[in-house]
Amino acid sequence: MAGRDPGSGPGPGPGASSGGGGGSGRRRGMADPRRPARVARYKPPATETNPALEDPTPDYMNLLGMVFSMCGLMLKLKWCAWIAVYCSFISFANSRSSEDTKQMMSSFMLSISAVVMSYLQNPQPMSPPW
Repeated sequence: MAGRDPGSGPGPGPGASSGGGGGSGRRRGMADPRRPARVARYKPPATETNPALEDPTPDYMNLLGMVFSMCGLMLKLKWCAWIAVYCSFISFANSRSSEDTKQMMSSFMLSISAVVMSYLQNPQPMSPPW
């Protein structure tokens, strides 16, 4: 550090306070260094230009939920109805907020109605499928 001017560094020199008033560490009289005009907001990449970014999991789970719901309703299989509820939850958890909520709600309602109807027709506990 020899040969350096003590006042030319980026911060205060040794033993100097950074603004006075108890050494709080704040600089007084200086403007906010952030520049709001230079803020770049995050935009997710467009899936129209790159279809590889589209995640097909919610669509597959929605389809599986509907298939298992219909199996639970028609074949009176309780385990199919419960798998349909599980698939509906996975589909909802992995979907984007811009997707169609009507289809998601209809899948939920179909799977829940499959569980309710299978237990109304046979209130016995579910027997293992094996």
